[in-house]
Amino acid sequence: QVQLLESGGGLVQAGGSLRLSCAASGSPFIINTINTMGWYRQAPGKQRELVATIMSGGRTNYADSVKGRFNISTDNAKTTVYLQMNSHKPEDTAVYYCNARYYGGSNYWGQGTQVTVSS
Repeated sequence: QVQLLESGGGLVQAGGSLRLSCAASGSPFIINTINTMGWYRQAPGKQRELVATIMSGGRTNYADSVKGRFNISTDNAKTTVYLQMNSHKPEDTAVYYCNARYYGGSNYWGQGTQVTVSS
């Protein structure tokens, strides 16, 4: 009942910046019960890992590897989540997935967007 549409991935130089967006659409009865939105990434040969999350009350959590470089935020309606990525490193290269969790236990994933950092 919820679809997450990602955008903003692409090629970026090391040290550069990129912003990812993910918009949730579907049943307002679910969208209005957002618990947590976040971003995960999976590099080739690696396990999927948490990048950052933001709870409905605004509390955020970041992986140690991106602290101080990435920033997660939402729009006022809390239906779109952003990931501002600064000071890119080659090891940031991965497929980035947005995730939304709602009260009641429902969990949705975006299709993934490729971020490639060139050195």
